[in-house]
Amino acid sequence: MNNIDIARVVVDVPSSQTNRPFDYRIPDKYQGIVQPGVRVIVPFGPRKVMGYVVALTGESEFDKLKPVSDVLDLTPILTEELIGLGKWLTEQTLSFYISSFQVMLPQVLKAKYRKELWRQDEELLPEALEQLFASRDVIDFEEFEQAGISYHQLQKTIHDGLIDVHYEVKSKETKKTTRMIQPGKEPLELEEATIDLPKQAVKQKEIVQYFIDNPEPVSQKYLLQQLSTTRASLKPLIEKGLLEEFKQEVYRDPYQNREFERTEPFALTEEQQEAIAPVLTSIEEDRHEVMLLHGVTGSGKTEVYLQSIQQVIDKGMEAVMLVPEIALTPQMVERFKGRFGSRVAVMHSALSAGEKYDEWRKIQRKEVQVVVGARSAIFAPFTNLGIIIIDEEHETSYKQEDHPRYHARDVAIYRGERHQCPVVLGSATPTLETFARAKKGNYRLLTLSKRMNDATMPEVELVDMREELHAGNRSMFSRALMESIEERLRRKEQVVLFLNRRGYSTFVMCRDCGYVSECPHCDIALTYHRRQERLKCHYCGYDEALPSRCPECESDSIRYFGTGTQKVEENLQQLLPEARVVRMDVDTTRRKGAHEKLLSQFGRGEADILLGTQMIAKGLDFQNVTLVGVLTADSLLNLPDFRAAEKTFQLLTQVSGRAGRHLKPGEVIVQTYTPEHYSIELASQYDYTQFFNHEMKLRKAFQYPPFYFLTLITVSHPNQLKAQEVTQKICKFLKGKLSDRATILGPTPSALARIKDRYRFQCMIKYKQEPEQRKLLKKVLHYYDEEIRKNELQISIDFQPYQLM
Repeated sequence: MNNIDIARVVVDVPSSQTNRPFDYRIPDKYQGIVQPGVRVIVPFGPRKVMGYVVALTGESEFDKLKPVSDVLDLTPILTEELIGLGKWLTEQTLSFYISSFQVMLPQVLKAKYRKELWRQDEELLPEALEQLFASRDVIDFEEFEQAGISYHQLQKTIHDGLIDVHYEVKSKETKKTTRMIQPGKEPLELEEATIDLPKQAVKQKEIVQYFIDNPEPVSQKYLLQQLSTTRASLKPLIEKGLLEEFKQEVYRDPYQNREFERTEPFALTEEQQEAIAPVLTSIEEDRHEVMLLHGVTGSGKTEVYLQSIQQVIDKGMEAVMLVPEIALTPQMVERFKGRFGSRVAVMHSALSAGEKYDEWRKIQRKEVQVVVGARSAIFAPFTNLGIIIIDEEHETSYKQEDHPRYHARDVAIYRGERHQCPVVLGSATPTLETFARAKKGNYRLLTLSKRMNDATMPEVELVDMREELHAGNRSMFSRALMESIEERLRRKEQVVLFLNRRGYSTFVMCRDCGYVSECPHCDIALTYHRRQERLKCHYCGYDEALPSRCPECESDSIRYFGTGTQKVEENLQQLLPEARVVRMDVDTTRRKGAHEKLLSQFGRGEADILLGTQMIAKGLDFQNVTLVGVLTADSLLNLPDFRAAEKTFQLLTQVSGRAGRHLKPGEVIVQTYTPEHYSIELASQYDYTQFFNHEMKLRKAFQYPPFYFLTLITVSHPNQLKAQEVTQKICKFLKGKLSDRATILGPTPSALARIKDRYRFQCMIKYKQEPEQRKLLKKVLHYYDEEIRKNELQISIDFQPYQLM
């Protein structure tokens, strides 16, 4: 048999020249240690870089191979399946191998670090290692290397759980440890020792007595608190060997101080039983199938997810549950922790890098069976998946907008096929693409058309704001909304007010000459920030002070336009001084845990009105909310985006779903300047089918998804002519090579024609089937490689564009 002594390594140098595995010789001491999925340090040109081993082989086309310099992991951090997934992702999104691997791992594993060996328990180690540790619990990995002990011996002890490898990251993120104290002698010896302690050492005696009664290790902090003493009385006892201290790793569990009340499964309604049956069968039979759970808001989709996951856990398998970042509310976490307890890992952006790493390690070490998380949780290193669920599958946050530009749904289906398990997509307003696939029978359609406890969908009233103006009402609240809010305050019920801010920001304009303050580096108006009285650009970060006079005509009638949440809050307080308002927006939820704090304040009834943007549209469930007001329904409709109507329909349906979820009936008031627009009208009637049919006709007529696929190529360069010329060349090249059934639009300036002093042009391909497309685009990237490397030219290719700006 051939000796497998060559590692194929993908190095951490993101460029098209290095976008392939390189061969390295595995030195004898690392034989058997280097395996696919571990990170290594390898010489690359004049420097040493980190890389991922993707395969082992016995032969290479090169004679002289450099050796691997160091191994960072003694157990692989990428499973075989994830290595395969990385290759697939790279080809699908035309990105670099290295970016595909990096996206799967927590930040901590990408930083610079040193390694330590930690002793796990009291058992004796093999002699050489026992001597090396010499009664210490932690040693530097370098000590091990200098001791000349074989790696195999170490690997075996790691495998047996006697030693653990820790990364002390040079950035701040490291293992969190706590100082533990335990008795150093048997209880009898301790009792004898107390007699010898000096009379005045009262506290020392108390400490020893504590350990005679409780011989278990305990954290120093807890011990000192319990006996209200200080480290001074502990030290002499440790020096005498009566007590021992050691360090123990604690997981940074963001939820550790919370007791989650255990919940029992609810009895399912008939409709829920019908919907869950195919899911359970598919789990039972280990069969991969994609299903769309189309259920109105409040129809109990979460319970269906929970019971499906329970079945997977009972089979000894694992589950991944994705929710949009915004819906990872404490409520959601609570439902999962309540049902599955400590078998759940939670991954989302509000965790610190250390917390994320700890949650990831729990998955890697098989300490949990369920992961609930946002987009990147789809890469959880599970090896025995039984189900993947994507809730609110229509959310655009499932698509990553930078390298690699993947969509979590595609990754889920790819992994579902590998693991032969069901993939469930859930939504009250699925994307047209998903619903069309379900109607064609590519996905299985499961429907929940009724709300739980037969609650009715709230009544929706559309208010035409043009008529309000004619009637002389210049405020941002229509008369109907104002009356309804006052009515709720009288009845001690709660109100949610939603401000649709997307594509709509507060800008500064001169009322005399019409001058608008714009960013000098990007073609976009600056956004006014009230708190700092400054104007900021949300694309490049440029900011300036608010001018008191117009820079063009010197007039002092320069004012800001647009409604921000702060302005709404001030108006509310003028009109309804007695109302208690909680405001949720980017500014009020910056700090860690702020989101949770504000929501639980509202949940406890300490406020009457919850006012917010996007982040309050999803997943909230409050018993006492009976009125939802939407202040600006149309701001999305004005964006240059073929999905504008779809996004408006989804958003209005989601927001309306926040009212009347329990016993009290709910009401929704939508303020709009275009009440006749079909997306607003149909959302007010909750008529998804009608909306789907209407929108599909338009999509077909204008050749948009789901009838056609789109590829968006964006070219940017500091020189406007150069950007235009490259885009023109690409369009011309593609027109000559793709089939005549493909439509190529461009070059056109992007909707945001300049960002950070770079001019942007785009080219759009609309097609039904172009098997050669990826190959051709690879050629394009290769052709411009030199200029891309110098960072003058940027070419981004998106095969599923959601951001058309």
